[in-house]
Amino acid sequence: MRVVVLTGAGISAESGVPTFRDAGGLWEGHRVEDVATPEAFERDPDTVQRFYDARRHAVALAEPNPAHEALARLERELGDELLVVTQNIDPLHERAGSSRVLHLHGELALARCPACAGRSPVPGDLIERPPCPACGERMLRPDVVWFGEMPYGLDEIEAALAACEVFAAIGTSGAVHPAAGFVSTARARGARTVELNLASSEITGLFDEVRHGPASTVVPAWCAELLAGHGPS
Repeated sequence: MRVVVLTGAGISAESGVPTFRDAGGLWEGHRVEDVATPEAFERDPDTVQRFYDARRHAVALAEPNPAHEALARLERELGDELLVVTQNIDPLHERAGSSRVLHLHGELALARCPACAGRSPVPGDLIERPPCPACGERMLRPDVVWFGEMPYGLDEIEAALAACEVFAAIGTSGAVHPAAGFVSTARARGARTVELNLASSEITGLFDEVRHGPASTVVPAWCAELLAGHGPS
């Protein structure tokens, strides 16, 4: 049984990971254009570095919740037949024990070197200008996909969606592309689709089945049913 699971902010919210975006659309008091674009980094790297250093420290205090743990158990049973694609930049899937995780929007735990394009674990606060371990450049940036940049792993995701029998979206708003289009791709190839969300999303109508509730409740129940051979229904 080949399964692709897409996760979004809703799965980590119950672990206390803040969204950083308020009702007015600001991130920690900053406009998105000031902290989440390549142009912002070029214009004011210190503000961008402080913002992501703060996010990294906040995420370090969070622990996986039962939804993350349930997906890790699912991987232990299904092995290579499960792929978790996450829009989140936190490491909670990995901390729960998952290893087949593709971070569509990058990872807070990694830094990227604009000079040599090398990716490496973050050695500390990037505002301190630590050197790139490969070339020594002292302007590492967060390895996070900003607005206007290409997400990671799209070819691998496309192949997995084309081959999967079950596609699940967990805790996603359905507003961000290309992830919002994954359900249509999976359905077109005959996959059974299910949305597990706190409330309806912008794309709820595209799914075969919808389950509403906290991720820490609905995800473990769904995973148990899947493993029991009942499928996602």
